[in-house]
Formats: sequence, structure tokens, C-alpha cells
Amino acid sequence: MPPLVTLLSDFGSGSPYPAAMRAVLAAYGEMRCIDISHDVPPHDVRAGAYLLSTIVPFTPAGTVHVAVVDPGVGTSRRALIVVAGGQYFVGPDNGVLMPAARRAGAPRAYVITDEALLRGVRSSTFHGRDLFAPAAGRLAQGTPPGVLGAPAPEIVDLDLGTGRVVRGALVGEILYVDAFGNLITNIPASLLPPAGTRVMLRAGRRLMVARVSRTYGEAARGRLVVVPGSDGLVEIAVREGRASVALHASAGAPVRLGPAR
Repeated sequence: MPPLVTLLSDFGSGSPYPAAMRAVLAAYGEMRCIDISHDVPPHDVRAGAYLLSTIVPFTPAGTVHVAVVDPGVGTSRRALIVVAGGQYFVGPDNGVLMPAARRAGAPRAYVITDEALLRGVRSSTFHGRDLFAPAAGRLAQGTPPGVLGAPAPEIVDLDLGTGRVVRGALVGEILYVDAFGNLITNIPASLLPPAGTRVMLRAGRRLMVARVSRTYGEAARGRLVVVPGSDGLVEIAVREGRASVALHASAGAPVRLGPAR
């Protein structure tokens, strides 16, 4: 079966840049390409890292992931290959690769030093096309990462954190706001109380009562619910509405779920 390559960026789904990367990858032989998303909020490394991390439990060993959320492109920031759990992660040394790599296994990082790859960089503003895609193509062909780079014991890390119980309440933060306006937190869904429980929810500066539910459709239209998300994390939603609007909340805002009085 042809190797699997995934692409993630903040280029925008209407831009030509993802297609340019695909065109470069096509020169390296037959492979299957999956677009995770090209609508990561611009320059939002944390959102890109979260989205990439959601995919790795479902991709097999040998998969090559290319993540380009790269505000530092063209500067002294390094270009990395990270190996974890038999999967490969290619992108900038700004932390975007690390949550996914840790989820896949024990990460080992390499700084790209291959002269042929570095000579191929034509633009100081598009390393996705000129460096990361060719590196991914070489990995997909079976080239060992140690041939393309040198070990990098110290790299930029990024920890999305894990919500926890503090004095009887669940405490964490919003990682991502999805297309439905649902607020995806870093609180493990396993910590939620049983479905039907009323909770006092604080997200950002808003304080509201919500109900724990198994799924969105169990709530009345327009009601605020807390559900176990598909990635095993707590989600805050409004049925057929937008929790981000109802709570005036965005990524990075603190979240607290406690007993309703």
C-alpha cells in the first residue's frame, strides 16, 4: 500500500499553497495524501498542535505528517523531523509537532541538515513547499531520518496541558473552537460527572449553568451542554448554536466546571 502523508497548515483552504506542496510530493512517487486542515487560525501554533494531535491515534506506522504553522519562516528557527511511534513529523521547530509526537510515542528529533534538501529552498517564505514537502517525500520513499538530519536533543516544546480536579471542580482551558462554535477543552472527559448532572460553568468571564449530556441532541435546542467529545476531552456546546458566542469565550480562556448550587 502506498505510504500515507498528512498535511496541516494555516494557509487557508482557498489558497494555492497546499496544492503546491502536493505537487512537490507527487514527484516522490505514489502516496496517499490526507489534508487534516488548512484553516488553522493564522499563526496559531497551539491550535495547529492540537489538531495534529487528534489524528495520530488513527494513522499507521510509517505515516509522514507535515505541519506548517510557521510564523518564524525564513528566520533562524530550525526545520525538524521528529520520529515517534513509527510515525514521522516534519515541520518547524516551534512546538507544533510535539503534542502529536508525544501522543504517538517517545519522540526523537532531528534537525534537517541534508545538503540537497537545503539547496532546494527557493523562497525564504515558503519552506512548506521547498523544504518540508521534499523532506516528507524522502521519508515516504524510505529514507531514514538520520540520513536527512542530525539528532537534536534540545528543541522547542509545547505542552497543551491536562485539566484536573481542584477542590471538587474540573479546571482547565479552552484548546480550540471548532466550526460549530463548540469549545474543546483540555479536561479529560473521564472526569465528567454522570449525564444529567447540572454544573456551574465558568468559561472566560461568563458564569452559566449547564447540564452534562451524552451528546448534543439530548439537550433542548439552544441549551448549553457539556459533553464528552470524540477525542476524549470535555466539550462545551450549545445545541444548534454557538457556545463561543454564548460564553464570549475563545481559545486560551480558563474553564471551571463545579457543582451547581
